[in-house]
Amino acid sequence: MSSEVSARRDAKKLVRSPSGLRMVPEHRAFGSPFGLEEPQWVPDKEADQASEVPGQYHLAMGLQACCDPLGKCRRCMQCDAKFDFLTRKHHCRRCGKCFCDRCCSQKVPLRRMCFVDPVRQCAECALVSLKEAEFYDKQLKVLLSGATFLVTFGNSEKPETMTCRLSNNQRYLFLDGDSHYEIEIVHISTVQILTEGFPPGEKDIHAYTSLRGSQPASEGGNARATGMFLQYTVPGTEGVTQLKLTVVEDVTVGRRQAVAWLVAMHKAAKLLYESRDQ
Repeated sequence: MSSEVSARRDAKKLVRSPSGLRMVPEHRAFGSPFGLEEPQWVPDKEADQASEVPGQYHLAMGLQACCDPLGKCRRCMQCDAKFDFLTRKHHCRRCGKCFCDRCCSQKVPLRRMCFVDPVRQCAECALVSLKEAEFYDKQLKVLLSGATFLVTFGNSEKPETMTCRLSNNQRYLFLDGDSHYEIEIVHISTVQILTEGFPPGEKDIHAYTSLRGSQPASEGGNARATGMFLQYTVPGTEGVTQLKLTVVEDVTVGRRQAVAWLVAMHKAAKLLYESRDQ
């Protein structure tokens, strides 16, 4: 990859949306696959204008439940408080629903929508965003740093020692050894975390079929991640390509880093599925 192309992929710009300032990719095609689209909603100052056209407001909101027949949001969707001069209406920046100040008072970072500053969110969304903050503050750094694995492509019987890491723009998985490979994250269809640590004879595989799955391997009692199985498509080719990452057992420090990378990738796969399902 040339430095010019790399710079274009990583370029960002500051934009102002109804919800606040966002630092977004210069080119939409290079956005993070873990990101979420900002929900459409009508700010308070435009609500009266929108209500002049029946249905216009809930088309913008995508939520008929919060609107009356004229298309205006009248009550808090959490406590049912009626909006008036004293009880003002607010919108959650994550879900787009309308709430009173008491039910939508928390300002929490929302990295998946690229907001520069913490933004107002309802209690339910704030809890989710706080949990996701751990991924961006800790696990994303692990993925960007990379780890060393034995990598087996397809049906090959000979694994290759390679460093696997996430690209800075979060769109590619880079594998570097004697050769270099790039896998676009959005083309990954299946992720399986291989684990062990159960009674003799028992093995466990935490799997995402189309990126659906369970808790990370590290949360499964004594289970220990030993590798990962990926399936992905290559643009311009037919069928599915697969590869297997196996933790190198004879290097203690490297093994610890590799296991942390697998757990972080498992969390990333969950976020990727949520983004696709939005």
